[in-house]
Parts: sequence; structure tokens; C-alpha cells
Amino acid sequence: MEQPKVIHSTFTLERNFRKSPQTVFAALSDPAKLRRWFAGSDQNDVQEFTVDFRAGGEERLRYRIKSGPVAGQEIINLGHYLDIVPNERIVTARTMALEGKTFSASQVTFELLLTKDGTDLICTHQGAYFDMPNGPQMLEAGWRALMDKLAAELVD
Repeated sequence: MEQPKVIHSTFTLERNFRKSPQTVFAALSDPAKLRRWFAGSDQNDVQEFTVDFRAGGEERLRYRIKSGPVAGQEIINLGHYLDIVPNERIVTARTMALEGKTFSASQVTFELLLTKDGTDLICTHQGAYFDMPNGPQMLEAGWRALMDKLAAELVD
């Protein structure tokens, strides 16, 4: 049997933050905070970052990678907000493209659950990767790093 050209994968990341759901939601929705933890990186040169945070709105991140095998190449991460329940849930549909060629499409769901210690954040990523056998591992590693950056954003 021929190897599939599209690989499907789902992963879930869970973090507890000693902050209220309102504070965590703000870090996921406020454009300035999003830019710091989601778009900003020492390894990327951000060319564009826009957020229209509303159901039906769009988030666009365009950057060039500074080092590694694809140094200098442009990545576009385009998200569409499908569902937003303030302080409870955000659902997006996303694509990523390298030099104009889409290499992944996904649905990302953030759930915020109030706990006695703050907020449990559950991030579920359901993805399809095109001609990219290591795509699931790469994106999961990327989201793990993003969760660490979100944690740093939430430190007082």
C-alpha cells in the first residue's frame, strides 16, 4: 500500500495556571499579549501580526525564520475564529504555509476550566499535514513551547 500524503494527528496539552479564567482568556485574546507569547520569538522576524478577535474574525501571522534549514523563508500562519465563549472557550481553524505552499490545516480548541487553584487550560490540536511525515511531532513541539511562553506571559 502506498504511503498516505496526508497525515492526521490529534494531541492535547493541559496546563494549570494560578490565574483566573478571565486573566488566562485575556492572554489568549488581547492582541498585545498574543503578540508577545504567540508571535514573538528570537528565532523569527515577524513581518505582520493582526488579530480581529471575534467569531468570524481572522488572525494573521507572517514571519521569516532566522536560522536552520529553512532560514530566510516565509511562514504564514492564518487562523479563523470559529467559536468564542468569553472566559470558557476559543476554537480556531488554522493553516500554515511555507513560501506560499500550505503544509498543515488544523482546528485548535482552548478550553478554560475554573479550579480551586486557578484555571486548567486544555488545548486540543486536530491537524492534517500535507507531504510532511514529521508534521505532527513538529507542531506538538511548537505548541509545547508556546504553552511555556504563555505561562511566562501569565507570571506577575
